[in-house]
Amino acid sequence: MKFVSYKYQDEESFGALIDEHVYDLRQATGSETLAEFIGSDEFSRRDSLSTEGESVPLSSVELLPPIPRPEKIVCAVRNYMDHHQEVLAAGMQRELSEYPPIFLRVWRSQTAHDQPIVRPRVSESLDWEGELAVVIGKEGRDIQEADAWDYVAGYSCYNDASVREWQFHAKQIAAGKNFENTGGFGPWMVSADEITPGETLTITTRLNDEVVQDGDTSHLIFSIPQLINYASTIFTLVPGDVLVTGTPAGVGWSKKPPRFMKPGDTVEVEIQSIGTLRNPITQQE
Repeated sequence: MKFVSYKYQDEESFGALIDEHVYDLRQATGSETLAEFIGSDEFSRRDSLSTEGESVPLSSVELLPPIPRPEKIVCAVRNYMDHHQEVLAAGMQRELSEYPPIFLRVWRSQTAHDQPIVRPRVSESLDWEGELAVVIGKEGRDIQEADAWDYVAGYSCYNDASVREWQFHAKQIAAGKNFENTGGFGPWMVSADEITPGETLTITTRLNDEVVQDGDTSHLIFSIPQLINYASTIFTLVPGDVLVTGTPAGVGWSKKPPRFMKPGDTVEVEIQSIGTLRNPITQQE
């Protein structure tokens, strides 16, 4: 089942997306947000609750990021073997890490489906990174890999867009990952029961309809259970936390010459069994 967070008549809500209609689940449940709903006992009754609320056409709502204000957005770095190899080929001497390299995004760095990814005025090196996002469904600390899939509520598409020279200001890359409205997230969350745990999913990124990334999750260096285990050792994962799992080969920075997104472009991230996230590129005023 697909779930969206959205704004309708200037009011935020969340709901189930069925046949191009959004059914308001805030009315049908005691939850105020999708994060609260997926962490509640009612989430197990999502099929029966899905059509209890009033519905409106999808075309009449403004989509928000599936989880508009997650407590944590945990992102993996260089987590695809083909991407690691292209980084080496581009001249960066980076050894494979024994542990998953991660950083945190803030929620204000996100933007929704069909909303702009904004190139900051301080840079012209805005790069695409199509990625699979995992949404955490229940609270946990020190989660074992064997139990990790039980903590997954669903999946979405993510464009972990990078402001490259700011990313390279220091060894810690978070500066280039947290400009406002640079992380595309959406268009919806597909519940975990729709995808077999560990299933290989294709990830395709298109810039102005040209395929620039074409990979799949079989190239992950650290699996989703490994990422959940590692992240939950550091901090308590809570419902609505977002785990962004890394990007396959084909980023613009690695091309010769490098190629970046510019105002007027449109970028899409399509993931098998999930959908397509689309964002226009605009310039910060």
